[in-house]
Amino acid sequence: MMWTWTVICISGVNNQHLCMYLNTNTTLYNAVLKAEGESVLLTEEARRAATTLHIDFQKGGIHLPKDKLENANQLNLEIAQLGRKFNENVMNKPGFVDVYPASRITRNIQHHFESVSRFNTSKLMNTEKQKGLRIVTEPRNLSSALRWISDEEVRKQVYIVGNSEPRENIGVLNELIHARDELAKIMGCKSYAEFAIRPNMAASADVVMSFLENLSNTVKHKAEEEFKTIHNFKRRTCNEKSADLEPWDEDYFIGMMKSSVYDLDASVIAKYFPLSQCLKGLNVLVESLFGATFHQIPMRDGESWHPDVIKLRLHHPDEGDLGFMYLDLYSRKGKHPGCAHFAIQGGRRLSDSNYQLPIIALICNFSGACRKTARLNHGDVETLFHEFGHALHSLLSRTEYQHFSGTRVALDVAETPSNLFEYYAWDYRVLKTFALDETTGDAIPEKLVKALNASRNMFPATELQRQIFYSIMDLTLFGEQSSKPMDTISTVADLRRKHTSGKYAEGTHWHTRFTHLVTYGAGYYTYLYARCFATTIWQEVCQEDPLSRSAGSAIRDKFLRFGGSKDPSSLLKDFAGDAVIRNSGSGIIPNASSLCKEIGL
Repeated sequence: MMWTWTVICISGVNNQHLCMYLNTNTTLYNAVLKAEGESVLLTEEARRAATTLHIDFQKGGIHLPKDKLENANQLNLEIAQLGRKFNENVMNKPGFVDVYPASRITRNIQHHFESVSRFNTSKLMNTEKQKGLRIVTEPRNLSSALRWISDEEVRKQVYIVGNSEPRENIGVLNELIHARDELAKIMGCKSYAEFAIRPNMAASADVVMSFLENLSNTVKHKAEEEFKTIHNFKRRTCNEKSADLEPWDEDYFIGMMKSSVYDLDASVIAKYFPLSQCLKGLNVLVESLFGATFHQIPMRDGESWHPDVIKLRLHHPDEGDLGFMYLDLYSRKGKHPGCAHFAIQGGRRLSDSNYQLPIIALICNFSGACRKTARLNHGDVETLFHEFGHALHSLLSRTEYQHFSGTRVALDVAETPSNLFEYYAWDYRVLKTFALDETTGDAIPEKLVKALNASRNMFPATELQRQIFYSIMDLTLFGEQSSKPMDTISTVADLRRKHTSGKYAEGTHWHTRFTHLVTYGAGYYTYLYARCFATTIWQEVCQEDPLSRSAGSAIRDKFLRFGGSKDPSSLLKDFAGDAVIRNSGSGIIPNASSLCKEIGL
């Protein structure tokens, strides 16, 4: 996930009053209009800055009559507060399942869970005590339970509870949908989706929905074949010819199939990925691609927000310091779950010889009781590389204006570097440089990396279909609203039935813990846009020699360097060729052929 703040913002959760003041400051607005009117005297980037700031001001409603502007300001505050409440409910009210006896969950898989606690309970009708286990159904535990617990009834309980909490967010989401819709109407848009997408490359919610539905139809047949394969595997494994494949079965039997075919042992894989070695891997990337290196540096008193945090300086032998990065990588009580990149200070040109260096924070939630011996599973490695792609975007951009620094780009291109660097986490030529056995020092075997890739590619249409469903759900919830309030539970259930091959568990409402509805409202589609862009870039630019300086030069000089200072469609075409995007009349869509080729369509 990518987070960033700009000088002009309309609905940021933090510093909302300051943002509202800036958005409604007519002196600033008039100065921007004046600069835009004198565009012939400006550089290309300055002209783009003036136009972008003009659009940002109008997104804040500065052009509206006073009564409407006050209403828009109030709605922006309400939207920020609802978003904060939604996220706090997800973090503080995850739900739990009590399992007894505890032996229903074998000891060899209990280490997969972040939050478990033991308790004693008396059997009915007598006083004999049994040991029980409480599983807190926060996202990481939920994923682990559905992947590893063999007891189907326990899986079902965990799935139902984990996808039915927090109930409070049903009402919060309804209020958020209403407030965003009201804001969009004040701004002259038919829906919040239209309001949110209009400044992006896609330009229109209809363009995005058409792209998503076409992709859904393209992938449907292959996804149904994959679903039948999983279903038949369950029937054979359970020796039940009429057994249904339930929603709480999918991840478990997919995992079983992958393990049976490729014999992948998570503990064996993890020994090649001590966190300390993975951080060296990030250094390998920047040194090989860009000729730069990271160096840990001390912090001043009070500079760090927690003892776990370290500070790194990115240095180039010819160019000097390029930027600074804080790393906060371990989970802890009270820390917000998930992983994200935060732009703390954007880069900008101060003078011909002086540049304000970017400062960013890379936040993850890796588990590890002992910090010195923490190991990552391969999914965590991919996550680390994903967030590192965002970090590089910020650290290596060199823009005249802070408004365009790094990830401050059109939303539907923002996730492209992060998706691109995920490929590096799967490539043996990259992994062998840092994924070393912590005991012997031997590099990860190529055979093991091939097995990991083959396992990942077993059910690609099913995973793609899931991402399409998430995107369509997000776009629908913030699309045109009728006079009657939306029943989000039934709406999401209908979309799931239409756009995925699996069953729906009646009454569940997984979307009430989907925090992207807050942070990427009507913008989750951008992950699929970015995945299409990144797949094309990988295949056309990086795949032949991913660690070469030529690949690094192309990544930096044709893409990362510009941040948001150039038109994203022309930037992408210059980087990866004309075929990377398509013009859909009123907006831009990605060319999905590289992605379809990758998953065998």
